[in-house]
Parts: sequence; C-alpha cells; structure tokens
Amino acid sequence: MINRIGVVGLGYVGLPLACAFASKSFKVIGLDTDLEKIELIKRGETPIYEEGLQELLRKVLEEKSLKVTSSYREMVEETEACFICVGTPSNPDGSVDLRYVREAIEMLGESLRRVDKYFLLVVRSTIPPGTTLNVIKRILEEKSGRRLGEYGLCFNPEFLREGRALYDIFNPDRVIIGAIDEESGKLLLDIYKKFHGESIPPVLMTNPTNAELIKYANNVFLATKVSFINMVSQLCQRIPNADVKVVAEGIGMDKRIGREFLNAGLGWGGSCFPKDVKAFLRFGEELGLRSKLVESIIEINETQIENAVKLAEELVGRLEGRTISILGLAFKPNTDDVRESRAIRLIEELLKYDVEIKVHDPKALEKAKKILGDRVIYCKTIEECLTGSDLCILATEWAEYKELKQEMLKKYMRSPALLDCRRLYDPGEFKQIKFAAIGLGPRYVKSLSSNSEE
Repeated sequence: MINRIGVVGLGYVGLPLACAFASKSFKVIGLDTDLEKIELIKRGETPIYEEGLQELLRKVLEEKSLKVTSSYREMVEETEACFICVGTPSNPDGSVDLRYVREAIEMLGESLRRVDKYFLLVVRSTIPPGTTLNVIKRILEEKSGRRLGEYGLCFNPEFLREGRALYDIFNPDRVIIGAIDEESGKLLLDIYKKFHGESIPPVLMTNPTNAELIKYANNVFLATKVSFINMVSQLCQRIPNADVKVVAEGIGMDKRIGREFLNAGLGWGGSCFPKDVKAFLRFGEELGLRSKLVESIIEINETQIENAVKLAEELVGRLEGRTISILGLAFKPNTDDVRESRAIRLIEELLKYDVEIKVHDPKALEKAKKILGDRVIYCKTIEECLTGSDLCILATEWAEYKELKQEMLKKYMRSPALLDCRRLYDPGEFKQIKFAAIGLGPRYVKSLSSNSEE
C-alpha cells in the first residue's frame, strides 16, 4: 500500500490535490520550481484563490502531513508515487506545449536513477493521446535507466472545476485510470480506495491513450453545450418574447441532455476549455481529419463578445466617450484565475471604442492588472465602480453581485443601464432603468427599458 505521495506542480490542480491527499492519512510532499510560491505555501498562504483551500492548507501543514520543496531528489527519496500536475499551455498553432511535462519527467527520471525502489508516476496534466506511451515512457526510461516493471506509469485525468476543486476531488463523478500495465493500475486504484474508502466512485480502468482522449473529448463536449446554448441565445435575441434561460430550462429537463453547461453568456474561457478545444482540433488535423463541428464551437464562442458589444450599443447608443462599469474579471466565480477570461476579452474589445472602463472583482483584481495594466480603473467596491457610469455590464456571476438592485444603479450611475451577460438577474426587477440581457427577445427588452422613459 502506497502511503507517501509526491505532487509536482502546485497550481490550480496540484495544490488542492496535495492538500486533499494530506488530509486523508497520506504523507505528501508538494514540489514546485517557483521558490516564491514555495515560501508562500510554507507560511500557510495560498498563491491561488480556491474555496476552502486556505483553511485546509494550514490544517495539513500544522499536522505535518504536507511539506513542500523544490528538490526532485528529496521528493523521490521520501515518496513511493507522484502525481504530475504541471501546466500544458497552447503553442501559437493550437497544439500542446509539453515543455513543462518533459522537464518534470526528465528530473524525475534522473532522481529515480539514484534510488533503488519501485516508483509509480501518475500524470494528471492534460496531454494529447499517445503522449504517455510515446513521449513520457521514452524520456523516463532514458533518464532513469529503468524498464517497465521497475517503475509504474498511469495517466489519470482530472475533471476539476476551478472554484470547486476541493469538492470535486473529494466527490468525483468517476475515476479514470489509464494504466501502462496491470501493476500500475492496481497501485493507483489502491490509492483511491484508501482515499475514498467505501464511497469510491465508479472506476474505469483502461489504457493511457483512451484516458488521454477521454479528457479531451470530455472538455470539448462541455464546450459544445455552452456554444450550442449561446447559438440559441443569439436566435432568441431576434425573436420577440423569447428567453434563452427558459429554453435552456426546458431542454435541460430532458435526461438525455441535462441542465448543466446550458447557461448562455459570454462563452467559455479559463485555463482548460480554450486550450483543450484548440488542441483537440489541431490533433485531428495532424491525423488528416478536419472537424467542422469543433471549428463551429470556437466560432460561436468568439461571436458572443461581438454580440455583447452590439447589445451595449443598442442599450446606450454610441459607446465613444462613455464610462462603463464591468463587474467581474475572473473567467468564472469563486476563482482568481483570469486566463482566457471572457470578461477580459470583452474589455479589450470595448477599449477600441475610446471608452473609460472601471472594473471590480472580489478576488481577481491583482491578476487582472498584469493583463490590463493602466488601461482601466480598478475599484475596491461595487459602489466605487458604479459611480458616474453610463453602463454597467455584469461579466462574471459572483454571488456578491446577485444583490445588485436598480435603486443602487440609479443612485450611483450617471445614466443607469444594465447589461446582464451572465443571466444573473430577473429582468422584471429592473423595469425603471435601461436593461438588456444575452438571450432575451427584442420586444421583451424594449418593453422593460421603455418603462423608464414613461
């Protein structure tokens, strides 16, 4: 039974995983090459925002079930298995940049050469089908001098939602184990049996290539649902009295479809969907397959930004010279991650119109500054963000924004108008101001905003 586990890469995937294992009777060593991040974690401070993570980190550090290091040799010597959770960003052509995975495997291989024990490597980073067998295995054997049987190797995809990562680790829908041999799969399954106990979810045991493909196909399918409902939302905007939110509720009641990921809005963003959808498309092209469906998924996603700008113009007229408040910068609520954020993408588009933009986000202001610089005004409170504005755009559906009322907009804004890009609000509660939302029919929106002119 494996009791000592390493986790390589302490980001949005690795740090929650390390803390979760450490809370379940495993001794865990977390490894990262960012020395500032290591020192921050040692002090019990998380370098990322993730619900419940700060408290759990401090707990496992106090219990001494988790320690962190930048030394591969130390980690390998003190553990029996490790999970690789490093990033796999996109290359300019959409293909996957495997440099961080290669570097981690090379360092692990060199460290394994110095120890005399069986060691299980589990890859969690998202990689193209065939990478575990054709790339990782080769590098590992070259650097370690070992052959299969002297080490174990699995691809074990994660299906975590940022902001809910800890919940998803403790309550997964399933566990996918892509094992290179029977012994590797058995050892990884034993780890999950110990972690989950009697509540272990369904387990699918397969080969690494199938597991790698499952990860990509899973994310592309979810992105497809989002793009589909956004396509429907654009249709609804052209039909009097139509409301995409009601349509989504209706089709989501079909058990074959399901309600999740049928939320019309600015589209999908974040660290996974954009790069994984592009990588899936690129991977098919390399095999001589053009996927028109995936191309359409990407195209619809891009048009939602144009759609939001058009709605803004319909609501307040010419945008030039206006002051616009943006509520929400993170790509989704309950995270500070702004990678491929649709809110950021919308701001970039609006800035082309010579507008002044004021922004607010409960957690993501600092990370947004690294992208937007001094081109926008950063506000610490919602009231500050609204003051003197001609248009408020809800871009990320944080819980803090649910309490926004039309009286507040009328009090602080120069010309109260609200564009709901995440369908957070009941249009009926904003009858005294100009209001529009993605996926609402024109006659319905007009009747609401016209009340403010009576």
